[in-house]
Amino acid sequence: MFELVVMLSRYLFIFFIVYFLWQGVAYILHARGITSGRRPAASAKQRMVIVLFHIMGYLILAYRPNLMFDTETLLSGLMGLTFIVGSFALLQMCFKRTCPLIWNGMIFLLVIGFVMMHRLNHTIAQNQILFASFGFFAAILAYILFTVVSRHKNLANLYVVLCFCLLLLPFFFGSRTYGALRWITIGPVTFQPSEVAKFFYIFYLSAFLSKKKTVRQLIPSAIITSCIVLILVIQRGLGDALIFFMTYLVMVYIATGNFYIFFGGVFAGSIGSMIAYQIFEHVQIRVLAWRDPWSDPFNRGLQILQSLFAIGSWGLLGSGLSMGAPYFVPVVISDFIFSAISEEFGGLFGLFIIGIFMMIFYRSVNIALRSKSLYFSLLAAGFTAMLAFQTFLILGGVIKLIPMTGVTLPFVSAGGSSLIVSVIMIGILQKIGADCKTTTP
Repeated sequence: MFELVVMLSRYLFIFFIVYFLWQGVAYILHARGITSGRRPAASAKQRMVIVLFHIMGYLILAYRPNLMFDTETLLSGLMGLTFIVGSFALLQMCFKRTCPLIWNGMIFLLVIGFVMMHRLNHTIAQNQILFASFGFFAAILAYILFTVVSRHKNLANLYVVLCFCLLLLPFFFGSRTYGALRWITIGPVTFQPSEVAKFFYIFYLSAFLSKKKTVRQLIPSAIITSCIVLILVIQRGLGDALIFFMTYLVMVYIATGNFYIFFGGVFAGSIGSMIAYQIFEHVQIRVLAWRDPWSDPFNRGLQILQSLFAIGSWGLLGSGLSMGAPYFVPVVISDFIFSAISEEFGGLFGLFIIGIFMMIFYRSVNIALRSKSLYFSLLAAGFTAMLAFQTFLILGGVIKLIPMTGVTLPFVSAGGSSLIVSVIMIGILQKIGADCKTTTP
């Protein structure tokens, strides 16, 4: 009987995410004046979907034979439900003029991550809820303080010094995880300095590029970015290196409107990638595992092969929540959580997750385009570009479109510092949007 319920729940989960996206479309069409009449209650309906998805997911995970339910899972579900309801209440009180689609999309992705993580490791799932809660309070603080910080646009040198200090910390106090030197442990707290450095890097570039620059005047920022990329490659943070580099090109293009600089940067980056492939062994390993995972299926190619099996084994509707075997994928709870979701919720559900990201990025780009100053526009574009490239890199990696780069899927994968930083980025984006009145109340 339980197996039948799980099989039927696949259709309901698909309905939830499709309905969620449809309400987002309805909101956008009305905001652009394509549809007339009263403003649709899209945000409220999306929030209802989030709550129902969460409750249903945890009830399935908590079920035990003979109509019994696991108490610990139910308590974790209650913990997550408290976070959802509390987040909605905070949004109503503190973020009234912001875009509800961005908030709802982010919270839905968080909830999908909670459910899938509890399926894999309930302790990590509970920690993820705590990290998300802390991230929300940090986003509120960033929302409030941004007005003060944004007045000081001449602190580019301070921002870049802080950025380099953070990136260099792992060389002195860091520990290796899966071969990468990216983590710092201080007592019970472990964090990734490169995640925090993203803030200072975006603020540096926004302050530097907000004043008109000639091609020659862009050289210092190009040298700084090259040094950052080199540091991250040495630390084996290939994904972060690509994110910083591509974000730089996007922001320079927005500031200058010069296609030649953008494509020249892409060409230079391609040359640099080929040089890095020749110099660094870990880059060669990643590329070889991507090109031919079957050459070493039980070692270097194991991750990508198991990821492809997970995504493709159960078709569009998946095996059903709790019926698959996602734990066969190495590092599934962080780098490959999209594979686990696609296995149990289905490939179709995975496609609609990409649709949620697209909705978030579309509304974020709208904020950047309508910002009242180049400085604010660059900040919004920088944060959007970082989240977008990170999403592309991890999704492209798990489906073997590009080599794996070791980054997390924003809002979904396990990761404290990455999650908190991503939520704060959304908070600053929403503050920029509220200040330039890009959204309706």
